[in-house]
Amino acid sequence: MGSSTIIDIISSAVVAGILFLMTGQLNIQTVETATVYHGNLQLQRNMTTLVGIVEHDFRRIAYCADYKKIPAPNVAIRAADSSSIRFWTDVDNDGTVDSISYYLGPVEELESTPNPRDRKLYRVVNNDIPAGWDLGVTGFRFKYFNSEGDTLPLPVPDPREVYSMEISIAIESSVPINQSFTVTADTLADFQVFWRQLRLAARNLRNR
Repeated sequence: MGSSTIIDIISSAVVAGILFLMTGQLNIQTVETATVYHGNLQLQRNMTTLVGIVEHDFRRIAYCADYKKIPAPNVAIRAADSSSIRFWTDVDNDGTVDSISYYLGPVEELESTPNPRDRKLYRVVNNDIPAGWDLGVTGFRFKYFNSEGDTLPLPVPDPREVYSMEISIAIESSVPINQSFTVTADTLADFQVFWRQLRLAARNLRNR
């Protein structure tokens, strides 16, 4: 076997190795891109589901099919804090006043997930046993405003002053990308969805 043949074999092996490495890297990038896409798609679905429920409930604050049951709309919000709220509404549209509470559970509840900041979000109707949603919520925050548009302190000393509110929700995957998570719940990055409703006002709160 001549030297030229050996060089050809070595060259072919080198080229084949380079092509193999390129193919492997391409496969890795393809898998990562697909993972990010499907992860973000799931987060979008989780957010859409959650926002639909939240908006439906909050726009019905102080509503009751039998309006005489909540004669003064400004008493419908019973407690209001930065990440929790409790109010009166008519869940089943049957003329019965119901109590709804929203609040975040502690991070310790989801220690089984890699994300150190995701929590369960609770929606409790009347005296139902609390059953939180594990949707990857890392932020669920409120700001409250009075009828003049001024921001109210937290927790709100007198919930009767609440005229409108701002709701912010952040959802993240429980599985990290590149072994890391975003630094804050307001930082948009792969595997995070952020939603904010500015100045949501239930129609009945304005009937004062």
